[in-house]
Amino acid sequence: MQDHRPARRGDLRPRLSAHRQCGAHAVTDMIELSENAALIIVDMQKAIEAPYWAAVGPRNNPQAERTLRDLLTRWRASGRPVVIVRHDSREDASAFRPDTATHAFLDGLEPLPGDIVIGKCTNSAFIATDLAEILKKHGITDVFFAGVKTNNSVEATVRMSGNLGLRSFLIEDCCFTFAMRDYAGVIRSAQEVHDMALANMAGEYCQIVTAQELIFPAERQN
Repeated sequence: MQDHRPARRGDLRPRLSAHRQCGAHAVTDMIELSENAALIIVDMQKAIEAPYWAAVGPRNNPQAERTLRDLLTRWRASGRPVVIVRHDSREDASAFRPDTATHAFLDGLEPLPGDIVIGKCTNSAFIATDLAEILKKHGITDVFFAGVKTNNSVEATVRMSGNLGLRSFLIEDCCFTFAMRDYAGVIRSAQEVHDMALANMAGEYCQIVTAQELIFPAERQN
């Protein structure tokens, strides 16, 4: 059960304004990236295009891949670290199995030389990996998350990041999920599932942002 304590994580500004709580995704504060910020992309592999994900209903954020590609280009140009998390499923029927063609990364989101690649077998990118140690080694204090699914691996990873004391941010327009049935059997749209996951994470575990709210200091100087 989630309590209602004030947001933690140092000087994180609360992001769930009244507008965000009502579902109006208006731009509020801009976020200037520190030199100790890393972008962590979770499970953006061709497996997420497998038809079974949309068995209950379609995904949300159809622009997420394009938005993330644009952000990734800017991030790499800034020289800040990029961490790409790859899911290596052990389930026989999973499109994320390493021996399938769909295990590959989505076009334009493949790792490049210099990127850090983390393979995982569970929902969280921190379980049975050296992600926490790598971030510490590189002096990373601020982590910005993107990927899929919002309510699964992304949420699991973000929650752990917050619990580890990292200043954690979720770039919500660079994430998506799919429609699903709730515990009572009611079909919830992908946007509803996405928004509830954001509500679960906001304040207690991370700050919710959009890609357009991120400012690279060098860009502003130009």
